[in-house]
Amino acid sequence: MKIYYNPDLNKNHCNGVLAVGNFDGLHLGHQKVIKEAKQKAKKNKIPFGVMTFEPVPVMFFNKKIKNHRINSLEQKKTQLKKFKLDFLIIIKFNKNFSSQSAEEFIKKIIFKKTKCKYLYVSKNFKFGFRRQGNIKTLKKFEKKYNFKNIITQPFKKGKKIISSTLLRNKIRLGKIDEVNKLLNRDWCISGKVIKGQRRGRKIGFPTCNLKLRNYAVPRLGVYAVKVESKNFYKNGIANIGYRPTFNGKNLLLETNIFGINKNLYNKVISVNFKKFIRPEKKFRNLKHLKQQIKLDIKKAKK
Repeated sequence: MKIYYNPDLNKNHCNGVLAVGNFDGLHLGHQKVIKEAKQKAKKNKIPFGVMTFEPVPVMFFNKKIKNHRINSLEQKKTQLKKFKLDFLIIIKFNKNFSSQSAEEFIKKIIFKKTKCKYLYVSKNFKFGFRRQGNIKTLKKFEKKYNFKNIITQPFKKGKKIISSTLLRNKIRLGKIDEVNKLLNRDWCISGKVIKGQRRGRKIGFPTCNLKLRNYAVPRLGVYAVKVESKNFYKNGIANIGYRPTFNGKNLLLETNIFGINKNLYNKVISVNFKKFIRPEKKFRNLKHLKQQIKLDIKKAKK
């Protein structure tokens, strides 16, 4: 998969099929768009790629929005590789790009740069200055700019349309088993292990600590997890919260990895969430906390 950080494609990747969207989370609905686009490319024997935006537009427009993302850009790239794309375009979403009119986006990028023949988007796709462009706009300019716009029907689970908003809500409610089904993989937070207060080590349960950065915040509490790095893939237990027993101030993801008791500072790990165990709570003393951790670990292993 060739990655472009601008839409200047080489000629081998022009005149193909392009799926466009934020693809935050790359859930089953996004996967449906990408699979249908890939099928079209295969049938017509032309290149196939995806265009996405960085940062997520809503976070560009509203700087107060911090904990929003379902997956990081690096995770998104890794997940998209599995679809065996020919190319991936990552558009820098900035003031210049966001000030383009809807027709300018179609003319300058879709028509002149990618020369795309088939453009796949979801039904609620909006684009251009103040999100004035939509699927009707794309239909209007099809003939003028020589592309065919194909709208993928929403992916539904029961009566609900699968969307990134739905996923974020379920993450915040701690419904991780439901989230994982809608992603068709485990929801995961990746990051570099930072130094903590070493309290876990002192009470016999050493932890690897991660900041949440821009990830959506799951329900505060304890989770059964799988932890992955370059050198291992282990079961574990994680607490996401403020550590009220110790009057903590900062939100932190603390993970106790089963079978590993060594310094992992500055190492990148991925914490894959499997199941919510219990809400975060404040304990009267360390003795009660240790007793509860032992029960949590037993439940996580089960």
